Amino acid sequence: MFVDKAKIYVKGGDGGDGIVAFRREKYVPEGGPAGGDGGRGGDVIFRVDEGLRTLMDFRYQRHFKAQRGEKGRNKSQHGAGAEDMIVRIPPGTVIIDEESGEVLADMTRHGQQVVVARGGRGGRGNIRFATPNNPAPELAENGEEGEERWIILELKVMADVGLVGFPSVGKSTLLSVVSAARPKIGAYHFTTITPNLGVVEVGEGRSFVMADLPGLIEGAHEGVGLGHEFLRHVERTRVIVHVVDMAGSEGRDPFEDWVKINEELKLYNADLEKRPQIVAANKMDMPEAAEHLEAFREKIAAVRPELMIMPISSLTRDGVQELLYKTADLLDEIPEAPAIEEVETLNERKIYKLDKQVDNSFTITRDNEAFVVQSPRIERMMKRMQLNSHDAILKLARTMRHMGIDDELRKRGATDGTIVRIGDFEFEFVEGSSYYY
Repeated sequence: MFVDKAKIYVKGGDGGDGIVAFRREKYVPEGGPAGGDGGRGGDVIFRVDEGLRTLMDFRYQRHFKAQRGEKGRNKSQHGAGAEDMIVRIPPGTVIIDEESGEVLADMTRHGQQVVVARGGRGGRGNIRFATPNNPAPELAENGEEGEERWIILELKVMADVGLVGFPSVGKSTLLSVVSAARPKIGAYHFTTITPNLGVVEVGEGRSFVMADLPGLIEGAHEGVGLGHEFLRHVERTRVIVHVVDMAGSEGRDPFEDWVKINEELKLYNADLEKRPQIVAANKMDMPEAAEHLEAFREKIAAVRPELMIMPISSLTRDGVQELLYKTADLLDEIPEAPAIEEVETLNERKIYKLDKQVDNSFTITRDNEAFVVQSPRIERMMKRMQLNSHDAILKLARTMRHMGIDDELRKRGATDGTIVRIGDFEFEFVEGSSYYY
């Protein structure tokens, strides 16, 4: 089954907790702090594997969570970092953040990889907090939480040539004739509902990948019919082979068909209008096809005289080899598309952004007799600190004092014993800028 869209959840591993520990050795009185740091959580990394052709695996597994780092140890030993989680995806996968709609990465090359959810840093052990004034701190940090997000994966097939056209114009038949692909063929519309790929051997050591794409109808750029499910695959192709039913077997005018399909391509993506195109005038073995071809050439000459028109019959294979030669020649003239690099928003520095840009803003509101303090910096600090020691409470109090929260609470009437609430914690305000549970 061909699956070209999936929604999944990814989460980087949490960092391991730092610990509070002290040296306990014979003949070493008051040995000092010896609590190690926690290990870093694992990243969730997407890596392109050219052996994959579909997003089928993501129908059965939708949650990807990396392992957390190990806790710190005594004797100043740090916890081990967790291994990264590698998730394989097919080439041509676009990674989109579901909440913002931002394109995080466009993965096209074998081996290309990008981190979609970074693991959290490990918490610091008490050896990191030793100072001349406090040589034996009972203070350690919890590990940082790993990044998490819902993402959308969209697969755009990687093909050199895309076959486009109305339903039932002979695209699947043409692909089956020129390659070993065996697409479903039937005498009804939308026989093809997913892209089919085939490798076309032209001779002289030349070959290219051709994609038979589902048929287009009017309004496809707005999602009518197969709409966007089809059109996003056209964006990858370097050359468009526009298959037209020159016999008008369903009562349609070949030139009007060509105009409508090109209009849909342009409305979906203006760049597709400039994509090199060859018209494959198919079904030339049928009555009136030759007459329609002459009229078609005259009308095309008035709007796009440079357009190449190749009369063929997929059924009898007349003109098919000539079409392949012309397509291969055109591909030789077009440079390979430059590789698309990972988006910078997933750069390594993102995880350290919070430390470099300190947000000291805060708000204070009243909830009956209690004061409620909201501050991104303090709330983040409380998540990291292990608030079960006197040293941790003092560090929190000093930070709040330096940010000006103490002074603002006094201005608003806080006195000894006043309840101060921060997140899920409640403290008593006392003069001297200390807070106690």
